Amino acid sequence: MLPCIRHLLVLLLVLPCVAHLPAQQRGGIRTVVIDAGHGGHDPGAVGRMAKEKNINLSIALKVGNLIQRNMKDVRVIYTRDRDRFVELYRRAEIANENRADLFISIHCNANKNKTLRGAETYIMGLHKSEANLNTAKLENASILLESDYQSTYNGFDPNSDESYIVFSLNQNSNLEQSSEFAAAVQEQMEERVGLNNRGVRQAGFIVLYKTTMPSVIVETGYLSNPVEEKFLISDKGQEYIASAIYRAFRQFKKNQEEMATTALSVVKKDPIQKESLRVNTRPYDSSPGTNTNSTTQGQPLVYPGSQPTAPDPKTPGELSFRVQIAVTTTDIGTRAPKFSALKNVRMYKQNGMYKYTTGDEATLQGATALLEQVRRKGFKDAFVVVFRNNQRISQEEANRILGK
Repeated sequence: MLPCIRHLLVLLLVLPCVAHLPAQQRGGIRTVVIDAGHGGHDPGAVGRMAKEKNINLSIALKVGNLIQRNMKDVRVIYTRDRDRFVELYRRAEIANENRADLFISIHCNANKNKTLRGAETYIMGLHKSEANLNTAKLENASILLESDYQSTYNGFDPNSDESYIVFSLNQNSNLEQSSEFAAAVQEQMEERVGLNNRGVRQAGFIVLYKTTMPSVIVETGYLSNPVEEKFLISDKGQEYIASAIYRAFRQFKKNQEEMATTALSVVKKDPIQKESLRVNTRPYDSSPGTNTNSTTQGQPLVYPGSQPTAPDPKTPGELSFRVQIAVTTTDIGTRAPKFSALKNVRMYKQNGMYKYTTGDEATLQGATALLEQVRRKGFKDAFVVVFRNNQRISQEEANRILGK
């Protein structure tokens, strides 16, 4: 095993374990940490007219201001509120220490190809392209500006491809929520701001790796593109981008609160139910007049070589309740050893993630009983999802069908 990988594996074992209940179990989003990337003697990407650190800070403060003005029940914490250097590990520590429900790191991108433009949002995972890896290298290079970085990060080399192999071992329990918020940001960037939507991506970012809550890095645009740089440094551009991130956050918060309400309702109706229930809702914000049920739904897939799933015997249009047990960035298959104690494991793909479910119940009560069994088998982060015609649907749509 390469020394840098061995050292980082040791780092994984000694990372502080922060007890952090899912936001929906604590009544929704109460604390958000906004991280303005780079700062101080770390300028980040440098364009013809601007330094990334200054744009990041300006947008971060604008996002925080919008949240504070409009959501009095949310506490906003900044990793930096002025031009100063903050180590990558410290940014994650700030979020963990304050038991944040969401971590938003704001950045600008750059590339030798000056025609590249648009916004992309990253979640923790193994890179699937050279471009994603290069972006992670660019952001992780900030550790080289820290004193004694080799000791702090146990020999991790941000410029070594081999160092990033270790991120393939990461199966973050917050991957689901991270991907949903990231997708919401991308939709707003495209619809509200008019930026080219470069999608939700995965790569190994040190700052995301150390957080214990849903976390994303928003690359708001390319400073290396002369036209986009002008937009990024303009007041109008920064206000539009801040508004897009805020609107994505507002909808994400609303969804989490609806999940908490659903969980409480289920517990009250069924005294035996000890665990809280999470039913997924649409992660996007919508313009006035937009159909809020227009979310792209994931199609259930059968992993090659697994037992074919029998056709759903339910009447077309009837709801099916399943228990989601895992989310991964790569397809591990329905016959993975970790699923050996479960029956009827299926996989569907959504927002670039591979999502695995067990069971196929006709009622919510049946699904909640199954949820308890699944959690007792070690799947502590499991929750209930709703399908119709083998397509995952939102809670709002399920409620509409049930006449609630």
